[in-house]
Amino acid sequence: MITIEWLYTLAGLMFAAFAVLSAVDRSNPRRLGNGAFWGLMAASLLAGSRLGDFGNGLLVLGLAGVAGFGFIGRSDPPTTSEAERQAFSERLGNKLFLPALIIPATAFLGTLLYNYTPLGGSGIFEEKRETYILLGLGVLMALAVIFAWLRPPAVAPLQEGRRLIDAIGWAAVLPQMLAALGALFAAAGVGAVIGELTQSIIPEGSVFLTVAVFGLGMALFTMIMGNAFAAFPVMAAAIGVPILIKGFGGDPAVVGAIGMLAGFCGTLMTPMAANFNLVPAALLELKDKNGVIKAQIGTALPLLAANILLIYFLAFR
Repeated sequence: MITIEWLYTLAGLMFAAFAVLSAVDRSNPRRLGNGAFWGLMAASLLAGSRLGDFGNGLLVLGLAGVAGFGFIGRSDPPTTSEAERQAFSERLGNKLFLPALIIPATAFLGTLLYNYTPLGGSGIFEEKRETYILLGLGVLMALAVIFAWLRPPAVAPLQEGRRLIDAIGWAAVLPQMLAALGALFAAAGVGAVIGELTQSIIPEGSVFLTVAVFGLGMALFTMIMGNAFAAFPVMAAAIGVPILIKGFGGDPAVVGAIGMLAGFCGTLMTPMAANFNLVPAALLELKDKNGVIKAQIGTALPLLAANILLIYFLAFR
């Protein structure tokens, strides 16, 4: 059986390669810091399940220390030249995007085939992890197509990956850490404290104000944590379940689903959502690293207001 651990191993090997290539890159004055940072990431992915909570905690502290003291920096590894890229663009045009489309297509179609055909009975993939595993398989298939089609230098994908990950820097690990922070907040009872505070401030029986606080809270906690999935346990425990659903009899499906959408509005407005907002800025080499966020605020705020109204009108019919 192929388990999620296989995917962790694949990602860990990638980060290990980034670490080695960074450490030997004499053109980068912070090569040792980069090597240490991505090496710790590799260790977490390759051995995290065997290190235990204390060992993983030390790894996190190490990552924070290396990044916090400014030991990592942007690299400019040798890959294809600007002239080669221009030649590829002129010759192939939008066909260059085809390998990238292999990844989502493999994950989507593969998941459908596995779940709705006899293939699912084979047990080849770990239960409820097939989409993640197929996503990793799609990456490997896309790389195979690229090598067969474009014939880049053998190390080019790793060097390009290192260039991109160095451009993002420490923010690349924010989603994982902030998601863990959300679970920690929920376990520590932060949601219960917020719920008590909400009930003490909002007039009793005011459904709309409670919905508004829930929607705004989802957006704000998402902006703090960078991830709506991290904010949801806190706000659901604080307001969603005890007040809106149990107290006012709201529809759980509406409160949960549209509440998540309200959280996603916060995703559009925060640099903490590095994978959504900082990665595109790095990919597009924007001069303003917050340019994506500034462009999205005009969409996020009206959407947040609309989601609050949808919860109010649909969940309490």
